[in-house]
Formats: sequence, structure tokens, C-alpha cells
Amino acid sequence: MARFAANLTYLFTELPMFQRFAAARRAGFDGVEILFPYDLAAKDLARAAQGSDMHIVLMNMPPPNWAGGPRGFAAEPGNEMRFRKDFDRALLYAQALKVRHLHVMAGRAEGPEARDTYIRNLRWAAERAPGVSLTIEPMNAVDMPGYYLNCFDLASEIIDEVDATNLGLQFDAYQAHMIHGDVIETWHRHARNVRHIQIAGCPGRHEPRAGEIDYAGFFRAVDAAGFSGWVGAEYTPRTSTEAGLRWLRSA
Repeated sequence: MARFAANLTYLFTELPMFQRFAAARRAGFDGVEILFPYDLAAKDLARAAQGSDMHIVLMNMPPPNWAGGPRGFAAEPGNEMRFRKDFDRALLYAQALKVRHLHVMAGRAEGPEARDTYIRNLRWAAERAPGVSLTIEPMNAVDMPGYYLNCFDLASEIIDEVDATNLGLQFDAYQAHMIHGDVIETWHRHARNVRHIQIAGCPGRHEPRAGEIDYAGFFRAVDAAGFSGWVGAEYTPRTSTEAGLRWLRSA
């Protein structure tokens, strides 16, 4: 049975970050995600998580300048040293926060050289941090044009080629719908590689309830596959976070 984690970058934003942990616990979540925690002291985040008995399930590698900035560097030829510097910085945070999964972002790139760069960097990262679960996530071309990892089939090909036990797929159902259309069929093709799941409604990336994605069917497929990891709620609430949590109470 999967467990649900609140993405605190998106949810409970009416509260200061350190108060969002307790709010997520009260709402019924067992864990949290934070996209980019680098502007906050790791020791303070760890204290807030421990005080609310919450697991920090996932965080992203830098860049720290997310608003209009780069979307990672793992697949960008010529940025290998930047990637390694960012990875080591992220690793320090992940270890201090006891984060379960570290999402390695590909960046904007294309072509065979980008693929080779991506594979080399992922192999280096997997060897650099053998005890850390690393994930990669396809992004759709509408929300993130030019992002190298733009297909779940490509993601599984990359994972198979890197061939590292600590590298897996971050399965965002919203992204799967935007890229491939059929979330459940995409799940069946790639479930063997999945380490972490994220959910959001479509269109609009709001609450995962009424919309184009059959989440009842998706959750049945996830349960049938024996997935026992985390499901991250990464969406923008239509109003307040609390007002839109009916889906969690019925999941």
C-alpha cells in the first residue's frame, strides 16, 4: 500500500515553510517533498520534520534559481563540472535531511551528445552516492519546452543503459498523461523501474480528482503491482490546500 507525501513547495503555502510540516501531518500525510530546500538551513528543516514525525521523501538537485532559470545540467554537454558541483551540494542536503530520493534533473538539451553526457553523468552520480536513491523524471514539452528527458520510453532506456541499482524512475502521472495520454498503460510499461510516484490533476495541475486522469484506476494498478513506496502530491490547489483534500481522505 502506497503512502502519501505532501509537496511543501506547492501545498500549504499559506503558511511559512517550517509550519507546513505539522500542517501536512494534521491533514493526513505521512511524508513530504521539497523541490529546492537550499535557501533554508538543513538543520532547521530536519528539526521541523522530526518535530512533526514526518519523512522528507524527495528533493530535487539544484539549480537554486528556479524562477526562469536552468532546469538542471545532467544532459547538457559542457556543463559536467557544474553538474558535479551541484550534485555534491545536493548530496550534503539529502544526507543531512535523510531524504529518501534525490531527483536528478536533465536540463535543456537534445541529440546524441546530450544522451551520452546524461548517461555519463548519471553513472558518475550513482557511483558517487551508492547509498542514495536517485530518480529521473520525464517532463512534457508544453510545460517545459526543450527539456531533454521528454518521454517515459527514453527514461527507461536511459535507466537500463546506466544499469545502476540506485537509479530509478520518478513516475509523475500528470507528466505521463501530458506526454503519452494513457497513464495506466504507461504505468504498466514502466512500473518495473518506478521508485517514486507523483500525482496531480489534468488539466491545470490541480487536485487529483475530477479531470482527464482516472486516478481510481491508476491507484488500483499501482496496488496490483505491489508498489509500496511513496506517492507525492505535487499540485497547485485551486483555493486553499485544506479545501481540496477530499481526494486524500478517499484514496
